[in-house]
Amino acid sequence: MKKIPVRFLLVFTTFSLTILLYIDRVGISAAKEAIGEDLDLSDTQMGWVMSAFALGYALFQIPSGMMADKAGPRKAIALIVTIWSGFTLLTGVAWNFISMIVIRFFFGAGEAGAFPSISRANFTWIPLRERGIVTGINFSGSRLGAAFAFPLVTWMISTFGWRPGFYIMGILGLLWALIWYKWFRNKPEDHPSVSEEEKRYILDTRQTPEKKGSELSLSRQLRSGNIWLAMAQYFGSNFIFFFCLTWMFPYLTERYNISVAEASIYSMFPLIAGAFGNWFSGGLVDWIFKQGKWKWSRSIPAMVGFILVGIGILIVLSSQEVIWAVVGLSIAVFGADMTLSPSWSFCVDIGKNNAGAVSGTMNMAGNIGSFITGIAFPYLVLWTGTSDTFFIIAGVLVILSILAWVFMDPSKQLVAYEKV
Repeated sequence: MKKIPVRFLLVFTTFSLTILLYIDRVGISAAKEAIGEDLDLSDTQMGWVMSAFALGYALFQIPSGMMADKAGPRKAIALIVTIWSGFTLLTGVAWNFISMIVIRFFFGAGEAGAFPSISRANFTWIPLRERGIVTGINFSGSRLGAAFAFPLVTWMISTFGWRPGFYIMGILGLLWALIWYKWFRNKPEDHPSVSEEEKRYILDTRQTPEKKGSELSLSRQLRSGNIWLAMAQYFGSNFIFFFCLTWMFPYLTERYNISVAEASIYSMFPLIAGAFGNWFSGGLVDWIFKQGKWKWSRSIPAMVGFILVGIGILIVLSSQEVIWAVVGLSIAVFGADMTLSPSWSFCVDIGKNNAGAVSGTMNMAGNIGSFITGIAFPYLVLWTGTSDTFFIIAGVLVILSILAWVFMDPSKQLVAYEKV
């Protein structure tokens, strides 16, 4: 019987990490009603609670990414999962608005380095020709985790209460961190289970590492047009997607007058569509790359994805029934998730040894979009009397994001110093 390649096991392991990460992240949305009643929080206060996560997540992207580049993903991911799991546990002991804000901010800070660290592991372990589908698989785990979190957390709340639900999620994360640290190695050459055949294949086909040198500073990154374009389009992608992690559940409940149980099921479909969007896009990225079209392998899937986001938004704006709103959101999330594999592959392309730092910079910008979404949605509804305003703004961002991809170039790789 042929042995399963260790890099496949790595992808399965990081896939499971992203499932866990989003179950913990989305739990706050599914528990919104129970938490709001228990702590006497309004919708706008819950908006700040949800956005506190996004702010912590955004601000710690770059230092977490640099930590992954310097310490290696083995230590970085183990530490990251331990920290966020600790704050997941602490969410269950929050006693008022301020305590919940503080806990969720540091929860977001703890989660910040997860995807940049996975990108750094992929740079060392994954051949360039497999990078698209691997990135797609990893992000699909986050969507499936988010999808099943809604009915799962709803069930846990009805069975145990919202506080024990967060205790359970935190303990699972701590166990995962221990298993990761014992099993993973930063380099395939150092892993005892990697065969000589697989090791030669990885070393011969992965992107060539640069010689060890200086860390890639933020100021150096911000002198690159590629970075600014990557940040801009990822801001647009996260603006609409974070709505699905935070306000979609209560939006469907309140606008279409359905029960919490019904909303938990309806909320699964856009996120499951997102998982399919990741798989489709990841395969498309690799297929186009194998045709010798490196730039187009990144830009075409992303631009098609943003076009689908726009179509989905138009359907949501015109829908009078919940089923059509869910169809529109599913198309939009499918499209938004088509942008992830090319975006993160692009960061590894231009960042190489500093893939963690570059990914962190892009993800920081994206999660500033998430932070604005969490606060903007309830305030826009309050100020304008309709949720349509939010979706119109999202449509404008879609157009700007498509334009950004026209000019992004993965062959323009960053270096940690200016050439003279």
